[in-house]
Amino acid sequence: MAKKVVGLIVGLVLFIGLPLFIKGLTNNKLSIGYNKGYMPDQPIPFSHQLHAGENKIACQYCHVGTEEVRHAGVPSVNICMNCHLVVKAGSPHIQKLTEYYTSGKSVPWKKVHLLPDHVKFNHQAHVLAGKQCQECHGPVENMETVYQHSDLSMGWCVNCHRQPENNASVNCGVCHY
Repeated sequence: MAKKVVGLIVGLVLFIGLPLFIKGLTNNKLSIGYNKGYMPDQPIPFSHQLHAGENKIACQYCHVGTEEVRHAGVPSVNICMNCHLVVKAGSPHIQKLTEYYTSGKSVPWKKVHLLPDHVKFNHQAHVLAGKQCQECHGPVENMETVYQHSDLSMGWCVNCHRQPENNASVNCGVCHY
């Protein structure tokens, strides 16, 4: 009898719990490629509104090489320290940044814009085509904390590629391995 009760409880947990768990994942924007609004907590607070907005620092100053390579990487600590060796050096957040810098370690930033592994996005092609960062990333210069502005779904990308003024390929091999 006890085995039947345990089996019933396990069955109910799987029958009810598993679908709720999966629903929770998708509703909380954890499914890669459809993370519109995703804004992970970062190890050090960073204001794009202050840096890109008020201080008018160009995206490509920090996100180096977007016009030369496919990936727009996260800025190295060295880039941050170009200013922060002097600017706000006494701030607790900058002191934490300085600890990473002096130890030779990278800040473990959490990726904000998530794409499936089988998708290859080429920042270089888009930058060289004259696209502004805000077309995909939204008004980053107004974001206190950066978040994923667009859902970055295949449909979203293809709709942009299909615009006649973009003259972009819709060949599958352009974006997929």
